[in-house]
Amino acid sequence: MKKCTEIKANVRMEERYEALSLMFGDCPDLKKEIDKAIVETKEETDMTPFIFEKISNDRPDIQAIYIEFQEDVHRSAGDFFNIILKKLKIDHCESGLC
Repeated sequence: MKKCTEIKANVRMEERYEALSLMFGDCPDLKKEIDKAIVETKEETDMTPFIFEKISNDRPDIQAIYIEFQEDVHRSAGDFFNIILKKLKIDHCESGLC
């Protein structure tokens, strides 16, 4: 799986909170691919995480999409993240937590 060289994934976990960030740099095609994976995963799982983008006109290399779950008592966010990572063909995260 080579996609992890193009999309940098990071997972952050705290008590009842989990987040996945997907940095895609200055590549609109990668952003479209990430958006598609998120939409499909939301439809498949019927889960609705908080999703936001960090777009920088000054630093296109740090553009990212963030997916967050708050009050995730049952830790179901991990399943959601795994589905997205599989769809994007990412086999490891920068943080080492995937």
